[in-house]
Amino acid sequence: MNQLMSSSFSARSIGVPYLGVFGACSTSMESLAVAALIVNSRSAQYALAGTCSHNCTAEKQFRYPTEYGAQKPPTAQYTVTGAGAAVIAETGDGVAVVECATIGKIVDLGIKDPFNMGAAMAPAAVDTIQTHLNDTGRTPGDYDMIVTGDLASVGHRIASDLLRRDGVPIEETVFTDCGLLVYDVEKQKVQAGGSGCACSAVVTYGHLLKRMAKGELSRILVVATGALLSPLSYQQGESIPCIAHAVSIERKERGR
Repeated sequence: MNQLMSSSFSARSIGVPYLGVFGACSTSMESLAVAALIVNSRSAQYALAGTCSHNCTAEKQFRYPTEYGAQKPPTAQYTVTGAGAAVIAETGDGVAVVECATIGKIVDLGIKDPFNMGAAMAPAAVDTIQTHLNDTGRTPGDYDMIVTGDLASVGHRIASDLLRRDGVPIEETVFTDCGLLVYDVEKQKVQAGGSGCACSAVVTYGHLLKRMAKGELSRILVVATGALLSPLSYQQGESIPCIAHAVSIERKERGR
């Protein structure tokens, strides 16, 4: 198993190999899974998986520039300005290990509203969670927490309903969302909650790994979600295809 260390990494040579990956807001777990695979295959001793997002950049690129002052519906989400990174090593002093990963597939149920990303991404998250549980023979109760990337309040409710409809006992675990954890949705003006490439990264590599270090969590499943749209695709009336990638992270045991 690959050890996960939430820390900085300093490259001492020029021309360090770099692999750019992008799965919209699912990038954090996509890059973590790829980095763990590279280290596990002994193609590298260390790999740094990092991602970031910025609110103003995302708004200008995918919706309306902040200066325009466009009103947003309650289903919209607030892009996280932040960055998160993790160092993957075959051995080390990390607090957790990457235990396994499930790569998702594209799910498109025809939603076209860029201000309702939670509803668009929820089916992809549900598909990946079910695939992961079926592939591993596990149930939600095998995890202390299953956390999605950035479904926020709207998408989280939809995902919960879909899982229960399909007979997945999601009530066995704590089922939550990084878009709900990163902000105080009741007090901050973030509409339905957080989103963005950094949303799952800052919550996972910061808050959740700290809880693991304290012994509050032993095994979590992080299911980062992404909406694969472009500025032109939704303006032309195209639907929004979505994807989700899941990574199982376990607390490192002593002597391991």
